[in-house]
Amino acid sequence: MDALVDQYGRRIRYIRVSITDRCNLRCFYCAPGRAPDLLQRTELLSYEEMLRIIRVAATMGVVKVRVTGGEPLVRRNVSDFVGNVLRIPGIADVSVTTNGVLLKEMAGPLFAAGLRRINVSLDTLHASKFKTITGLDLHHAVREGIAHAEEVGLCPIKINVVVMRGFNDDDVEDLAGLTLAKPYSVRFIECMPIGNGTRLHKTVFVSVAEIRSRLELHGPLIPVQSGGLDGPAQRFRYPSGKGEIGLIGAVSSHFCGSCNRLRLTPDGKLRPCLFSEGELDVKDVLRRHGSDSELADLLLRAAAAKPKSRDANNRGCRINPRGMSAIGG
Repeated sequence: MDALVDQYGRRIRYIRVSITDRCNLRCFYCAPGRAPDLLQRTELLSYEEMLRIIRVAATMGVVKVRVTGGEPLVRRNVSDFVGNVLRIPGIADVSVTTNGVLLKEMAGPLFAAGLRRINVSLDTLHASKFKTITGLDLHHAVREGIAHAEEVGLCPIKINVVVMRGFNDDDVEDLAGLTLAKPYSVRFIECMPIGNGTRLHKTVFVSVAEIRSRLELHGPLIPVQSGGLDGPAQRFRYPSGKGEIGLIGAVSSHFCGSCNRLRLTPDGKLRPCLFSEGELDVKDVLRRHGSDSELADLLLRAAAAKPKSRDANNRGCRINPRGMSAIGG
């Protein structure tokens, strides 16, 4: 099949697959307060349908898959699904992004299924702040999950931190300090104008330039060279550190020029760009038993629809109304 290349010459090698819109936290920048309107189970793609799309994508040059949600670990048999993704010919890199609440019980089965890389969202090291941000008193569960993931052998463990002024921006030094003693990659991410974050963005936004300046007060940051399948993070380490620090400037220094990804939502929509409303329906083809060629055509159309770039004000891209739990984090 034809390789996935967009109209600007970017090869699409990476697909983020959201397997559910359900989550067991209520983070105020994503789904605050009451539970959001959720998809009916019949609206969700089955694992078999997702695997079929990934198989077709793999024949077109996709080599990297990230399993996301919502919170992916709330969906039953997720470790079996991850194992099946790992067995698809051509797929060389599989990871899971989780909030960590269920990681203590799931790290072992995921490792047994073949998973080696995991990303855990943790915005603070303080239990009281965690409850303020997430709405639930489950900080201990996440910390225990990270520790158990390390025990069973998951490596690297990446810790994702959405930095928000007035909530956790004074935690960045302590979080970066984890990399001194542990082989973790702590990645600081700018708050993006998506979902409830759209309303909060101007108030809480902290740029990666500011974060870097603050971290450099505690020691020099040595650049780390990125690999061929690495994401957009600028990578650094402290001279004596066992781990790494990543800075992801999705707003202030967007990485559109090197974007190599598509997103599959849990209800079967292919999204060419996180910051755009545009999406193509693959569920219709799957449910009417369409051919692999039809799925390949939709993947090609999704690649062709990727915008060249966007600026900090999203000119050229209409901001999407869906929250991250509905798109896939």
